[in-house]
Amino acid sequence: MPRQSAAVYRRRRLVTLVALIVVLAVVGVSVWLVIARPWAAATEASPVPTSSSTPDPAPTPAQSEPLTPTPEQTQAGETPTDGPSVEESPGIVACQVGDIEVTAITDAESYPAGVLPNLSISLTNRGSADCTIDVGSTTQRFTVSSGDDVWWRSSDCQENPSSMIATLAAGATVTSKVPVVWDRTRSSVDTCAQENRPRAPGGGSSYHVSVEIGGFPAATTAQILLY
Repeated sequence: MPRQSAAVYRRRRLVTLVALIVVLAVVGVSVWLVIARPWAAATEASPVPTSSSTPDPAPTPAQSEPLTPTPEQTQAGETPTDGPSVEESPGIVACQVGDIEVTAITDAESYPAGVLPNLSISLTNRGSADCTIDVGSTTQRFTVSSGDDVWWRSSDCQENPSSMIATLAAGATVTSKVPVVWDRTRSSVDTCAQENRPRAPGGGSSYHVSVEIGGFPAATTAQILLY
């Protein structure tokens, strides 16, 4: 064979050297991958925790107790709520005059200057059987008088009166829950919005409180003194 030039030998050695470097590089990388395991952090890491419990169910509203209808709050006070049933039972007749006792109740017998009287109603069924009565604010009226001079009526400036038929048990006595407050002024249907209505004289002046409910008036009045 003809002798090759020195340049050809140099090219062959260069190609062989490059091939050897590539082989060594591949081997080195393979060894590093086995030792370093760069994917270990990703594959051996704990999985992101996910909630395995089912979400709490939406809260269910608490069961409401059956509502007892009550009349709207007015200046005539609140219907007695300590005894009568507000549902009229079949076969129960309306209360009669001889069976019902109505009494005016005050929170004091005398009131110092600036103290306002609180007025309530007591209602008793003296009969031997249950009976029905309209105890709504429409049928309630307080009257404050001094002699023959009527100073104040709770119905003069009453707003949104309502009716409510209740069953009053035989022998039961009930009292209005929220008292009516007399502001110690003279009332009139024409002066409800006025702030300068005539004020009732004090100094020991005597006044009488009468009341009626459901068409039944109190047999007596309650006396109060204003100072």
